[in-house]
Amino acid sequence: MAKSCVAIIGGSGLGEALCRGAAGEAVRVETPFGPPSDAILRTDWKGTEVLLLNRHGPGHLLLPSRVNYRANIYALKSLGATHVIATGAVGSLRDRIKPKDLVVPDQIIDKTYRRVGTFFEDFLAAHVEFAMPFCPILRAHLLACAGAVDTEVHDGGTYVCMEGPAFSSRAESEMHRAWGGDLIGMTCMPEAKLAREAELAYALLCLPSDYDCWRPVPAELDRHELLKEILANLQEATRNALMLLRQAVARFGEIADKPSPAHSALELAIWSNREMIPPQARKTLGVLVEKYL
Repeated sequence: MAKSCVAIIGGSGLGEALCRGAAGEAVRVETPFGPPSDAILRTDWKGTEVLLLNRHGPGHLLLPSRVNYRANIYALKSLGATHVIATGAVGSLRDRIKPKDLVVPDQIIDKTYRRVGTFFEDFLAAHVEFAMPFCPILRAHLLACAGAVDTEVHDGGTYVCMEGPAFSSRAESEMHRAWGGDLIGMTCMPEAKLAREAELAYALLCLPSDYDCWRPVPAELDRHELLKEILANLQEATRNALMLLRQAVARFGEIADKPSPAHSALELAIWSNREMIPPQARKTLGVLVEKYL
């Protein structure tokens, strides 16, 4: 296996916190799918090469539906990433998952509909397995590092990925709970699926900031106070997430040589007749398919 390289994708709040003041080389990558959200900061944490990417771009100008997920994942792959730890702010759909906790989910329900969800629209047919959306080895590693933070880190949970940008109606929030959802967010998909197609081990660290709208807000709390509370929750969750991420990278040697199932995801996924796949496929898809075509 190639030398391990950890990419960290920062979501709301955490993306800018990751890159702010960090030393390293800002790399701008051209991809067949357009530009990534921002320059990727190549740096080193405790001897492990790390790539930092702010998902929403400078100033948080990119709505979840407008993030170029394909360009982001392709750029990280082309720079040598082997593992991706993504982060994202979420609403909690369960009493037990409190604001300011952290969650390492294990399942996804995808409700997005405006986003391109595959690299393989042209040239060939590829069908990756996605029953287990997150790398079990990387998930277990994040959970093993939970002692680095003084907050509860939940093992497992189902992330419902909605299109947005508006938040859920009360009826939708109750429906997501009835489906078995534990978290509601807007950015995990198609990011996780594209990472699988790119053969990157991918895990998600979620930062709950509120209880979504299924749980009534105290009557005495007006909208301005509620927003202040949510932002304060997110700031504290961000501090905890940064500590956990640094511990996970510092201890990355514990799993660096363990192959993830994701690292061979395309081995049995390309169903097309190889002799009929046009040469343009290798030129356009590049690092995604070079070891198979």
